[in-house]
Amino acid sequence: MLKLEARPEPSRFWGLASPLLALAITVVIGTLLFIALGKDPVRGLQVFFWEPLSSGYRLGELAVKATPLLLVALGLAVCFRSNVWNIGAEGQYIIGAVAAGGVALLADKDTGRWIVPAVMLAGMLGGMAWASVTALLRDRFNANEILVSLMLVYVADLVLSWLVFGPWKDPAGYNFPQTKTFEAVTQIPRLMAGSRINIGLVIVLALAAALWVFLFRTRAGFAQQVGGMAPAAARYAGFSSRKALWLALLVSGGAAGLAGALEVAGPIGQLNPYVPAGYGFAAIIVAFVGRLHPVGMVFSAVLMSMFYIGGELAQSRLGLPKSLTGVFQGLLLFTLLACDTLMAYRIRWMPALKEA
Repeated sequence: MLKLEARPEPSRFWGLASPLLALAITVVIGTLLFIALGKDPVRGLQVFFWEPLSSGYRLGELAVKATPLLLVALGLAVCFRSNVWNIGAEGQYIIGAVAAGGVALLADKDTGRWIVPAVMLAGMLGGMAWASVTALLRDRFNANEILVSLMLVYVADLVLSWLVFGPWKDPAGYNFPQTKTFEAVTQIPRLMAGSRINIGLVIVLALAAALWVFLFRTRAGFAQQVGGMAPAAARYAGFSSRKALWLALLVSGGAAGLAGALEVAGPIGQLNPYVPAGYGFAAIIVAFVGRLHPVGMVFSAVLMSMFYIGGELAQSRLGLPKSLTGVFQGLLLFTLLACDTLMAYRIRWMPALKEA
């Protein structure tokens, strides 16, 4: 029989190289998948891993996709390092988008540019408010934050649907479930002409640097991580577990809400039922592939955005379903989990015991 046996000391090298091995295995399985679908595997891999990098415009689109993924992942990293399992960042993203959209709808042609920071702040506060529901239920009633945060995703989706099908629906929108297009004054400023890259990219890179400082150079960041790794030691040191819980969820919710605000006041420009793009769930993969480290998550966010763009290109170029994006995301996550398991455990062959 086969048995998993804990290794005396996991390899530090494979701790860093495991995501690269997982990516390589994902590419191999993806090649076999293209063959099984009757497509040229070389062309398929080119669509996913080369074409998103092949022009300046596509690099810009890569940055547009990577910005919300990285922003949500940064907040999730604080939660996961604190042993708080926030699986509902997608719901916080949606409510952040709704709150930001509500402020944007107040603008008219005479509104000044002050509305832009107001929109972003509303998104952050909306995401934090939605995450605080999970924090409150976990704090006061010891409810499981995984289930609560996940179920709130569906509630957030219903709130968005009710608004765009009901009170916020554009009366001049030919009965489509969407708000009116936001005024140009609410548009998140772009970094360059001819590209959809906006200041969200600068904001998220600055936040990645700030998170690195917080986690590895401050006492508060140390306390946050100790509470996640060793709760008993944290209590002995006088660190508050309640404070760690609230801080983790509020930071994560604020980051997800800001990502929603940057999307609806940036590339999308209105609220509609398609605002939920799965970024909140994909960011979980980004966080773990990046080893919950701000620098690693920058690279994993770029990789995940390549999967998004590759899936869109595979649909138009190869006639494959767009759901192939989710297949590659899932493959990457499961291969990473397998690699991490074998990094921490070794497989032993144990002879079967003979019956007496």
